[in-house]
Amino acid sequence: MTYRDNAGTVCSLKIVTLLVALSPELLFMGAEVQLQDNGYDGLLVAINPQVSEDHNLIPNIKEMITEASFYLFNATKRRVFFRSIKILIPATWKANNYSQVKQESYEKANVLVTDWYGTHGGDPHALQYRGCGKEGKYIYFSPDFLLNDDLTAGYGSRGRVFVHEWAHLRWGVFDEYNNEKPFYINGQNQIKVTRCSSDITGMFVCEKGPCPQENCIISKLFQEGCMFIYNRTQNATASIMFMQSLSSVVEFCNASTHNREAPNLQNQMCSLRSTWDVISDSTDFNHSFPMKGTELPPPPTFSLVQAGDKAVCLVLDVSSKMAEADRFLRLQQAAEFYLMQVVEIHTFVGIVSFNSKGEIRAPLHQINNADDRKLLVSYLPATVSAEAETSFCSGLKRGFEVAEKLNGKADGSVMILVTSGKDEHISNCLLTVLSSGSTIHTIALGSSADENLEELSRLTGGLKFFVPDKSNSNSMIDAFGRISSGNGDILQQRFQLESVGENVEPHQHLENAVTVDNGVGSDTTFLVTWQTRGPPEIVLFNPNGRKYHTHNFIINEALRTARLCIPGTAKPGLWTYTLNNTHHSLQVFKVTVTSRASRPAQPPATVEAFVETDSTSFPHPMMVYANVRKGLYPILNATVTATVEPEDEDPVTLKLFDDGAGNIQMNARRRSTGRSEELRKWGFSRVSSGGSFSVLGVPAGPHPDVFPPCKIIDLEAVAVEEEVTLSWTAPGEDFDHGQANSYEIRMSKTLQNIQDDFNNAILVNTSKLSPQQAGTKEIFTFLPKLFINEPEHPLDGETQGSHRVYVAIRTTDKNSLESAVSNIAQVSLFVPHNSAPVLARDRLILKGTLTAMVFIGIICVTIVVTHCILNKKKKADRNENGAKLL
Repeated sequence: MTYRDNAGTVCSLKIVTLLVALSPELLFMGAEVQLQDNGYDGLLVAINPQVSEDHNLIPNIKEMITEASFYLFNATKRRVFFRSIKILIPATWKANNYSQVKQESYEKANVLVTDWYGTHGGDPHALQYRGCGKEGKYIYFSPDFLLNDDLTAGYGSRGRVFVHEWAHLRWGVFDEYNNEKPFYINGQNQIKVTRCSSDITGMFVCEKGPCPQENCIISKLFQEGCMFIYNRTQNATASIMFMQSLSSVVEFCNASTHNREAPNLQNQMCSLRSTWDVISDSTDFNHSFPMKGTELPPPPTFSLVQAGDKAVCLVLDVSSKMAEADRFLRLQQAAEFYLMQVVEIHTFVGIVSFNSKGEIRAPLHQINNADDRKLLVSYLPATVSAEAETSFCSGLKRGFEVAEKLNGKADGSVMILVTSGKDEHISNCLLTVLSSGSTIHTIALGSSADENLEELSRLTGGLKFFVPDKSNSNSMIDAFGRISSGNGDILQQRFQLESVGENVEPHQHLENAVTVDNGVGSDTTFLVTWQTRGPPEIVLFNPNGRKYHTHNFIINEALRTARLCIPGTAKPGLWTYTLNNTHHSLQVFKVTVTSRASRPAQPPATVEAFVETDSTSFPHPMMVYANVRKGLYPILNATVTATVEPEDEDPVTLKLFDDGAGNIQMNARRRSTGRSEELRKWGFSRVSSGGSFSVLGVPAGPHPDVFPPCKIIDLEAVAVEEEVTLSWTAPGEDFDHGQANSYEIRMSKTLQNIQDDFNNAILVNTSKLSPQQAGTKEIFTFLPKLFINEPEHPLDGETQGSHRVYVAIRTTDKNSLESAVSNIAQVSLFVPHNSAPVLARDRLILKGTLTAMVFIGIICVTIVVTHCILNKKKKADRNENGAKLL
């Protein structure tokens, strides 16, 4: 987290003004997809290195997006289309006159083409985790989907599927079907199928074939094995988010065709709004108008790029500012860690140092073995200079010179810029930075680091980190550990299993344990660092009781590091270690454990941490996410914590939930690995840095409570005879933190009444219901017949005998701050045998096995409760709170 005062804010505005004058081509470099003159530019499709080379794959990708462009143009009423697309070819494929990559990488791609490990194929889906109307992370396609033409019979054409997923990704809309709730009973006591629109026709089938409708119904229950299969020939034009495979479907559901009663994710996440309503509200549509005339846009243009040999240059600050707060020692230790354990084999690495001028300390040297790594470590700067001035531009200029020695250009290279200084002339090299084709990762050390440093990362698509001046913080090493090649080949990457830093009193010890699961184990390395004097006394036990001592470690006295690489594959299980402080003064000990995948055919468990946005303003919350998965399969029920390190305060540890506590739910629930027998046996541990973020405008000193409980989005209702049982996840006193004060539950016989006039809906007695701690599953049962006769105005056309009930919840904290009203749950009450539900006259449809089903991996998500951090803010002259996420 970089500290910004008022002057820093003004300087940032000057940089933005400069960027406006740059050419559009430069602005697109390192940036996300841009919409200009109705066309999307900069869409990046990346093929995973594990995908086998197939000469049909690239033409099929081109054909899919070309079809999607025209389909999208018509579906959006001549608003948007795809203009330019880049396809990133794996370095493992044969060279074929592809262009050299610049700032493109697999990690930055909007569309991923990769296999599901352990299975063949996989359903197309978009990772949409931020909620209604917000952009997601990526779209996934399997090579099987792109190569097997037989699959289009069920999914529909690939171009149509692409538009369906694009709407998820770009505009934050959700599916209009629900495989778990395919039927529902509407307000008129009629059986309906969860869909949009109601004009789609079809027929009921039972287990043995077509059947009369009444055979599918037993009282109010639906017969198991009964389905509704659509007719292949349709007249309905909506909706793309329900069933794009139908040839007649060419539109999104709008206000006139949207089914607000359907129990689908679109209604749940978007407060019953239609997909077209959400899309029309997007930034894309606010800044574009329909194209005039009747002509179609030009087809998309495609460029194919491929990564060659990778060049990385460490650009390290050696100004006098680096001597403060052990910054230089911690930089040396982290740089050694990166060179010895993180950077991938066969990478070319160079080293540059800088103060007011840049100096090349090591030209590019390819890493082929451990000796190459040690040689590069020997070139790390050994001392700081007496000069306080820093020039980022001078350091980067030398870094580009180093990278250009590989291929004559710096295209595709990576700069890791580490500094604690400022550069008033940073704007002088922005044009050079943008045109270099290099990606710049920045690591800011301490509050004195330049507030504009992060612009270099933002403009080139790099990562940014903040390292506070705290002796027991391991965030410098964690930042270097997060920087990998970005090529998507996780089998070649190192995973961080442990990151611990503690103050240890004289003659005391640090004792802990780390789990090595059998998904990793190759090149397992224990790194111990200390602050002063000699190394601690180290004792390490493997799961079988084998003992390692200090003399088994490789000691670097100058850098104060001790490293032990376990030969072969490390034993799975619990490894315990003890570090004894044998000196007469307090010592800071840190332990970092890394490992690589042990089995090429099976990917290890991974965690990716990230924040919703780079910055927010008080009192808006910052949302923190962690994606825990094995391959592309989500791992559920993992214990996940986020450590937020403010600039000047103690770290704050937050538990991240995957149980709906103010969380974002996915487009559809995907299959997951859960916890395999192996993971349950050994457990697993992963550490990942999520970079830095800023909270602006934080008032000094105590401030009134401005944080309400978060909105409940997972309310469900089930009727058992005359009772209704509600279930939901408890929000907190402040968003998803703490314990709220009370619940307000209201019900209605009409959907519109509870949505538009919640305050006047029927109030349910909750005097015996007290909110539990945030994240706890709440269950509440009541008898709706006690309230059903309360006066209320039904919708036009609804009969007074309707047994459909709609329920919603609002939460209040101790200061009477109210949450937003929850999603609306609906339930059918007990229906007497002489008044069984009747089927609507219009034909209904249920998606069968041949439909295009969009699933998504469940990720661990939470809203960071800024309240718990901001209350600690003490400095009156600062208007911004800084933090670093581990």
